[in-house]
Amino acid sequence: MARSDVDDQEVRERLLRAAAELFYSHGIAAVGMDDIRTASGIPLKRLYRCFPSKDRLVETYLSRRDEQWLAALAQRVGRARDPRQRVLAAFSFLAEWFATPDFRGCAFINAFGELGGRAGPVTSIAQLHKKRLRRYLTGLAADAGAAAPSVLGAQLLILMDGAIVSAATGANAGAAADARAAALALLDVACEAGTTVR
Repeated sequence: MARSDVDDQEVRERLLRAAAELFYSHGIAAVGMDDIRTASGIPLKRLYRCFPSKDRLVETYLSRRDEQWLAALAQRVGRARDPRQRVLAAFSFLAEWFATPDFRGCAFINAFGELGGRAGPVTSIAQLHKKRLRRYLTGLAADAGAAAPSVLGAQLLILMDGAIVSAATGANAGAAADARAAALALLDVACEAGTTVR
């Protein structure tokens, strides 16, 4: 790989890290390309060479966030051995995330709230993230023995999104624990009709 290619990758990485921190902390609309230039230390001309527009940078940030967030969730869930405990581990992941000092809610809900009506690609990326998360939760539900895993997967997604919004707005400091308790109740009911995995 040529040195210039390595340099471009390093620059791109610095820009994405700076953009991710600023967009997530302050909101997409509030952050300009000058802010990203300052935070990254990359000249504006080079920034625009990597990302010809702010829209392109936002789309890349959200796509990357989707991959990173789902990977972090899967890693945390994968530490549980029992299939039922893996379902509940998703909510333990939320509790740990909510306790981090930089927690500001769901990047996809936030972005859609800011730009969804005006930015088609943002809406598409947000929808894709939620679809991927629902598929993942449906897989966990199937492994746990739910009779209708797609139904339980949809319910778990609603619990997760509700917990994230409740925690981010400060409405419920125990949102993750409350959502976990609700998930356990749903899991018990869902597994009664199928093979209960204890």
